[in-house]
Amino acid sequence: MSESSKKILVIEDDNVTRNLYLKGLEAKGFDTIGAANGLAGIQQAQEHIPDLVICDITMPDMDGYSVLTTLRQDPVTAIIPFIFLTGSSTRADVRKAMELGADDHLSKPSTLDELLRAIATRLQKQATLQYWCTIQFEKAAKSVFAGNTTAITRDVAIASDEEVSDQDPSKSIFPCIPQLKEVFDFIEAHYHQGITLCDVAVAVGYSPAYLTNRVAKQTGETVNCWIVKRRMAGARFLLQNNNETIEKIAKALGYQDVSHFSRQFRQHHGLPPQAWRKQHQLVSQKQVQLC
Repeated sequence: MSESSKKILVIEDDNVTRNLYLKGLEAKGFDTIGAANGLAGIQQAQEHIPDLVICDITMPDMDGYSVLTTLRQDPVTAIIPFIFLTGSSTRADVRKAMELGADDHLSKPSTLDELLRAIATRLQKQATLQYWCTIQFEKAAKSVFAGNTTAITRDVAIASDEEVSDQDPSKSIFPCIPQLKEVFDFIEAHYHQGITLCDVAVAVGYSPAYLTNRVAKQTGETVNCWIVKRRMAGARFLLQNNNETIEKIAKALGYQDVSHFSRQFRQHHGLPPQAWRKQHQLVSQKQVQLC
C-alpha cells in the first residue's frame, strides 16, 4: 500500500486544531477522518479501521487514555498505531501513555513536520513487522508442507485445534522470551476464543496496564497485537488448507463478526480473505503435488 493511500484518524475536540491537522495531512496525500470526541473516535476507528490514530488526551466525557484502552482491547483495532497529542508533557503523562500501549507521544503545539515524521516512523515500523511475520510464517509453512501434507485435508474445526500441536506455527509467531512464556502460552491456548488483554492479564495475575508495559518493553508490541498476530497466522493456514466459508473460519478464530475479521485480515495482508485464498491455495496445491 502506498503512503498516499494511508488512512489517518484524528481525534481532537478543538475544531480549529482538528481541521488544521486534517488539512495538513490531506495536503500530504493522506486519507483523513476526523472525530470531535473520544466516543466518536472509537466508532470511526471500528468502522473505518484506519492505518494510524492521532488522539488528544484531554477531552470532555471520554479522555484519550480511555480511547486507547478501548481500542487496544478490541481485536479489530488492537494493532493500529496510536499517537497521543497533548498540551501536557509531564513525565507521568508520557509514562501513562506508554503503559497503556501508545506508540508515540507528541506535545502541542507540534509542527506538521514533527507530526509527519512521527507518522512515518510508526507506519514504517508497522510495515516492517508485517513483512517479518509474513516471511516467518512462510518459512514455517514450507516445513509443514514438506513434513506432513495430510494435515491439509482436515476440516476447519480440527485444523484450528490441532495445527499447533502437529505443526507448531506459533514458533514463528512468538519470540522466545522465558519471562513471557506464560503470557504466550495462554494466548496460544485461547487465541481462537475471542480473548482480550484483560483475559490474559487475569490468567497471569497482572493488571492490564502493567502487563501491557511489560510486554511492550520486551517485544515492542502490545498483548492484543500478539493475539491478533496469532489469529492471522491461523487464518492464513485455514484459508490455504480447507474450503470452509470465510464466516466459519472467522468463528473458528474467535471473531463474532465476519466483517471485523475481513477488515482486520485486509489491514494485515492488503487483500480480503477470499482474494488472498485464491492467490495462495494454488501455491499450496502445487507444493502438495511435489511432495
